[in-house]
Amino acid sequence: MAAFAQLTYANASPEILAQPFNEKSTTQKLPLGTRRRGVSSDGAAEFIYLQGVASNGIGKWVTFNTDDFSATLLVANAIGPVAVSYSDAGSGEYGWYMLYGKADARSADVADNAKVYIDTAAGVCDDAVVAGDKVHNAKWASNDDTGVAGVGGAEVEIEYPFCTDEST
Repeated sequence: MAAFAQLTYANASPEILAQPFNEKSTTQKLPLGTRRRGVSSDGAAEFIYLQGVASNGIGKWVTFNTDDFSATLLVANAIGPVAVSYSDAGSGEYGWYMLYGKADARSADVADNAKVYIDTAAGVCDDAVVAGDKVHNAKWASNDDTGVAGVGGAEVEIEYPFCTDEST
């Protein structure tokens, strides 16, 4: 995964993150739902601070609830906003999830520039068309096995992705 630094705006000093984007914590260090921007060699990105989920891992896909910012691994027929885990924050832990930018994400067998659909494995996406399981505002940016090292992944470009459980 690309290393991200806090984005600095003109005439502003950079903010020191209470918890780096790629780290998890057993202590909540920021209000849930906090958003921060960052920049790396892959470009600008935006992250959201959420509670971790059981069986999480770097690059896993989640959906989250905007009422309490609880997250669950992305599964078939999911509805709501989607993000990609930037750490392996598990149950009882806290971490950052990417909402915007280019991420290394868990994938099945995917092709560059293909649409993104929920896979049968929790927290994994594919490019095989599954009615109702399209991840909107996302597209694969590489072939598989080019992203998350050793765990099956690809680069994906996301812009505030979401699922509606509708066919289109």
